[in-house]
Amino acid sequence: MFQPQREPLSPEMHIFDRAIALKPQPDGIWQGHTSTDYANMIGPFGGMTAATALQALLIQPERLGDPVALTVNFAGPVRDGAFEVRVRMMRSSRTTQHWSVEIVQGDDCVINAIAVFALRRPTWSETEIVMPEVAPADTLPLVGNMMGVSWPQCYDMRFARGGLRGVDGTGDNPDSLTQLWINDKPPRALDFASLTAICDAFFPRLFSRRAQMVPIGTISLNIHFHADAATLAQQGSAPVLGVAQGQIYNLGFSDQVAQVWSAQGQLLATSQQAVWFKE
Repeated sequence: MFQPQREPLSPEMHIFDRAIALKPQPDGIWQGHTSTDYANMIGPFGGMTAATALQALLIQPERLGDPVALTVNFAGPVRDGAFEVRVRMMRSSRTTQHWSVEIVQGDDCVINAIAVFALRRPTWSETEIVMPEVAPADTLPLVGNMMGVSWPQCYDMRFARGGLRGVDGTGDNPDSLTQLWINDKPPRALDFASLTAICDAFFPRLFSRRAQMVPIGTISLNIHFHADAATLAQQGSAPVLGVAQGQIYNLGFSDQVAQVWSAQGQLLATSQQAVWFKE
């Protein structure tokens, strides 16, 4: 079974960058390793896995432009330890590229993903959806470790609305709408990899809606990016506003739709999830 020893990484690296670090191999495969900092109930935080898949494309020398869309399918649980990342360019034109990514442990493909990159050009621009008005981040309390796992401690989270009913004991919610300010802890400048992880940093909608917790897992995550690298660089390490809500819970599956906004009101990304749950 594939289990290489992890080489020590620089202690000066941010914990996020250590977690998504990949080492190239002669055969074109990349080696990575899960991070205990971003541990979840079973395996690593899914947003970190998605960010790792995107990172494998961001570091490709043939990569064209910035990511426009990323779809990550969680084919199986990612086990703690080493993994391989296999990347393939499926098609490239003058302005767009289509890529596929697989994350493999042993003989198991645990993650398969596709992504579209493109060269963005100035055009007419308009945003129909409106950023909600919420209290400023610095006026809201910092959330403690509500889930009993490591990964939430890697974020500064401040809820303006919504929470975990199964943890705070206040009964069911009439809806699952959550609005929270979030950024990396310790602070780190926003980029496409960290934005990808933040798109999955909302607690499961079922846990926001109900006062009980059941087995749950994301099976597919889709992210659309609405900003270029220069726009993300302007954001720096300031918190972004995340808004998430479930639309339906039925026959063992549910969904989630989400937006991530800059503090200045620019829509940076939108995402959708399909989620499995068991009762």
